[in-house]
Amino acid sequence: MLSSLYSPLVSTGHFHCHNHHQNHLSPPSTLASPPCLYQRGKETRSVITLSSDSMELCGVDSEGKQFDSVQEMWREEIGEEGDETRKTQWYRDGVSYWEGVEASVDGVLGGYGHVNDADIIGSEVFLKTLMEERLVNGGANQHLVALDCGSGIGRITKNLLIRYFNEVDLLEPVEQFLDAARENLATTGSETHKATNFFCIPLQEFTPAAGRYDVIWVQWCIGHLTDDDFVSFFNRAKGCLKPGGFFVVKENNAKRGFVLDKEDHSITRSDPYFKQLFRRCGLHLYRTKDQKGLPEELFAVKMYALTVDTPPKIHRTRSKTQSNRPQIIK
Repeated sequence: MLSSLYSPLVSTGHFHCHNHHQNHLSPPSTLASPPCLYQRGKETRSVITLSSDSMELCGVDSEGKQFDSVQEMWREEIGEEGDETRKTQWYRDGVSYWEGVEASVDGVLGGYGHVNDADIIGSEVFLKTLMEERLVNGGANQHLVALDCGSGIGRITKNLLIRYFNEVDLLEPVEQFLDAARENLATTGSETHKATNFFCIPLQEFTPAAGRYDVIWVQWCIGHLTDDDFVSFFNRAKGCLKPGGFFVVKENNAKRGFVLDKEDHSITRSDPYFKQLFRRCGLHLYRTKDQKGLPEELFAVKMYALTVDTPPKIHRTRSKTQSNRPQIIK
């Protein structure tokens, strides 16, 4: 969901990654309402350098400041490594922002409540494919359990997860949203399909129960975690999946580098940025899919299915009938 911890209202923006031989080009000074929404504009080239151990991505914040690297941005936001005071404040400010937002679908979707249907439809198609491929008999006749991370008011659980899973646990740090989720889900589901646990705990502090979950769904919330806490969360959560289980990460994607939102204290990462972090987590990219049907002024949204086990290699060979068929000699 465009959940309680992540605003959908940041477009890809207009920014320029520069070095000492390039002119500095600022993003547009006039921002649409709300402040974190850039008007879509022509983007200039971004320099991305990836290796197995390090990554250099340039980016911009919502006030127009440009950064030559991810490291530069994080130093400014949370200080040098080991500065727990500033990192704690980063997380407090993020929660404080959402504590001022109405506990409704339109509120958690940043005024874009009308994207709910398209979002759920896209997620359901992706989830059904994964369950058919990953779970024994597609999960039929099994007791399935899911974790909804950054659950907000329970939008995804109510509209999607509770229909496919016997139990859904909700994880959300904003108390008013979790209270609304309890109320919204009180009459949803049945004795065999229900919301079970409501955890009012920040994602970076949560350790799921070992071996409990078939699916851990992480949508529009991971942008609030620092890179190190991103990796730490998935490393803790890997042991919480059942055999055949998987993660789904559904997030906004910046076209280049990253975009830092100074208002809600989150970062929108690009696809290469996400993939580098997934590698650091020791996760395997099983399948990806682009979300369709969202307004053009919003970020692109991508779904990632991630597994702990290595996806099997598919060997494509021609059938004997085809391979033995006489060829036309020219």
